Amino acid sequence: MDCNIKIDADIFNPVYLPYLDCDSRTQIFFGGASSGKSVFLAQRCVYDLLKGGRNYLVMRNVSRSIRTSIFNEIKKVIANWNVSSLFKINETEMEFTCKNGYQIISKGLDDVQKIKSITPRKGIITDIFIDEATEIKADDYRQLTKRLRGESKSKKRIILSFNPIMKTHWLFKEFFKEFHDTDHKYKTPELSILKTTYRDNKFLTDEDRQALISEKNEYYFNVYSEGKWGVLGHLIFTNWRVENLAGLKNAFGSYYNGLDVGFTNDPTALARCAKKEKTIYITHEMYEYGMLVDQIAERVKPIIQDEVLRVDPTSPRVIQELKGYGVNAIGARTGKGSVNHGIQYLQQHEIIIDRECQNAINELQVYQWDTNKDGQVMNVPVDRDNHFIDALRYSLSGISFMDRKTDQQLSKAALGFR
Repeated sequence: MDCNIKIDADIFNPVYLPYLDCDSRTQIFFGGASSGKSVFLAQRCVYDLLKGGRNYLVMRNVSRSIRTSIFNEIKKVIANWNVSSLFKINETEMEFTCKNGYQIISKGLDDVQKIKSITPRKGIITDIFIDEATEIKADDYRQLTKRLRGESKSKKRIILSFNPIMKTHWLFKEFFKEFHDTDHKYKTPELSILKTTYRDNKFLTDEDRQALISEKNEYYFNVYSEGKWGVLGHLIFTNWRVENLAGLKNAFGSYYNGLDVGFTNDPTALARCAKKEKTIYITHEMYEYGMLVDQIAERVKPIIQDEVLRVDPTSPRVIQELKGYGVNAIGARTGKGSVNHGIQYLQQHEIIIDRECQNAINELQVYQWDTNKDGQVMNVPVDRDNHFIDALRYSLSGISFMDRKTDQQLSKAALGFR
């Protein structure tokens, strides 16, 4: 049974309409921030289920990050289209079941065993939609393509959505051999690529557009405003790798915890780590927007229990309120030069990140030194995509300052410059 409803074309951005029924085997939607690609793909998921014949497996590298991204986008589409009566939503499992029996199932790559056993109620998985595809590894992608098997009247598809990061990324090497920076689309029966930017999103406000137009940093302007693949020549951290620390998360004995307090537009970030000689192990993270202090306390306490939490000292009210909720919160040690000092301290260690700490990974892979108007590298990090990194600095500030001489000035050479 199909659920026939009338959908006005005006609810879509025009650039995406030709892709509403695209059946290329591999489909890539990439480009700048606020281009509307995530909203369109959420719309298409709902459209396809209502039409019938397709089941979606919606993926991200870490399952919990799905809830605050594409899962919420799909819920908004269902509500905005006034079709809630045609869907059953399982909040716990993050599943959508249409009245006609077709489903959207959400899973993270951190739950491999469940992925292997996924079977929709009706038919087979016809579509695998990987949101923020730059988070996943090439081997994981290839394993996922093997999930597209079985008989179906609908052509099977794998869909990838992302903001481009670096030309060294496997996605660039795998799919962009014939796609150039000046191209906006590419299509064959096997592969379609659509590049979009804020210019393609008719639903943005003038304020939204101006924020992207006025970006001063060259890398962020190219990637997030213009949707181009970036070239990072001034990365701050290259001394890290990702491992599965699931069996070690609570086995280190001593831990260090830091909190960077966010507000409306910035996330509140928690970093929990352990240190063994010259290795720092990042075991836990929290990364949420719009959190009130009681919500922060509720999320943090099960992770750190009665351990010390070093908090951004510019938020004394938050520190006091956290204490009132039973969190052992104190101000982190900061001061003149503390940002660069913390960076240098982290650079002196090997950093191993648990694979579930996706926001830590995302920040470390793009955190970079700023440049001046002449393109020269400055001894100042870009103040962006650093909320977890700030929390990590705070967590270790109690020990990182122990050997620091008063008023010591950090040289460019000490920070890795030549």
